[in-house]
This record gives sequence, C-alpha cells and structure tokens, in this order.
Amino acid sequence: MHTTPMESLRVLIIDDHASFRSVARQLLERRGFTVVGEAEGANAGLAAAERVAPEAVLLDVRLPDGNGVDVCHALTRNDPELAVLLVSTDDLKRGEARISECGARGFLLKSRLASCDLVALLGSDHAA
Repeated sequence: MHTTPMESLRVLIIDDHASFRSVARQLLERRGFTVVGEAEGANAGLAAAERVAPEAVLLDVRLPDGNGVDVCHALTRNDPELAVLLVSTDDLKRGEARISECGARGFLLKSRLASCDLVALLGSDHAA
C-alpha cells in the first residue's frame, strides 16, 4: 500500500494534447500534487509509468496510438493500488461498465477538472 499523504501524490499525466497537459500540470501542482511525468500516447504512457512509478494517473480516454481504457487496465493490472482517473472531452455514459471494469477510480469531463475534488478522486486509498 502506498503511504504518501494524499496532498503529495505522485501523478503522471497521459494526454495527446500538450495544452491540456500543461493546464492539468499547473492545476495539480497548485493543489499540492507532484507531477512526475507526462506522456502523449498509450505506449509512451505505459513506459513512463514503469519509469516514474506514479501513485496516480490522469489518463485521456482517446489517445492517438491506443485506448485509454485499455491503458488503464494494463496499469491497474500491474499495480492494483494505482489511482487512475480517466478524462475526455466527450461524455462516456455508454462506456460506464468498461470504465469501472478497467480499474479506474472514475471518469471526468476535462471541462470539469478545475472544479472537482481531485484529492477525493485520486487519494481515497492513499491516506497515510
């Protein structure tokens, strides 16, 4: 079990849009998270996760070289305690079963990132 306090969780951002990664990094860091890496695709994200060992991942559902749900499944299969939050610009109501089955903590529209309680979403199993 991870023992890092919630506010300093090590987060990896996997998203193909550099502008979103930049905004997400700033938001996470302002909220006390430590961003340990960024990746722009599925393969790069899996490699980065292995390299930087994050405690949480902010993961886009649609990546140029893969599906974020599949990436989430691979990440959580390797580390069941990893907190993965799937994000997208599109509502995924029809995909809710796949989201819960892949091991993600939840799904969030990118437009709601700034207004959500990231500590509750990413840190629920990481209390010290």
